[in-house]
Amino acid sequence: MVLLVQGACCSNQWLAAVLLSLCCLLPSCLPAGQSVDFPWASVDNMLVRKGDTAVLRCYLEDGASKGAWLNRSSIIFAGGDKWSVDPRVSISTLNKRDYSLQIQNVDVTDDGPYTCSVQTQHTPRTMQVHLTVQVPPKIYDISHDMTINEGANVTLTCLAAGKPEPSISWRHISPS
Repeated sequence: MVLLVQGACCSNQWLAAVLLSLCCLLPSCLPAGQSVDFPWASVDNMLVRKGDTAVLRCYLEDGASKGAWLNRSSIIFAGGDKWSVDPRVSISTLNKRDYSLQIQNVDVTDDGPYTCSVQTQHTPRTMQVHLTVQVPPKIYDISHDMTINEGANVTLTCLAAGKPEPSISWRHISPS
């Protein structure tokens, strides 16, 4: 289903047209068991480390195209209007065609799918980016030095967190 709203010259009318078009692109708006296949749609994966800046690239076809960015089912930007209250997000416009989403100081809560929807004069098109936020491994609990008798049982603890989940291995360092 493609909706084309003509004569939406005012900001509120254009916004309503974009929202209506975006609703038709969301899977939750489709009847059960149906999906929409967009041959021009692509899914990119982007890895970024926690604390870095992520730039999710999207390009408009021409100066007349309008864009919108969504995260899951929430609108972040519609055209030049910011809908997100998050001060870390902005639109990066290096030129008239650039409509890239910039997220500063990326956190694990930013992890997930993002959709750029471009409304052209003819048909809407979407591009999806899955943002994966990597967190360096950090040991948060480890056994302290201990002295035990030879032959006695000992339990050593090492707990770590990170993304991807770190693997923990032990090795015995014998005195030389």
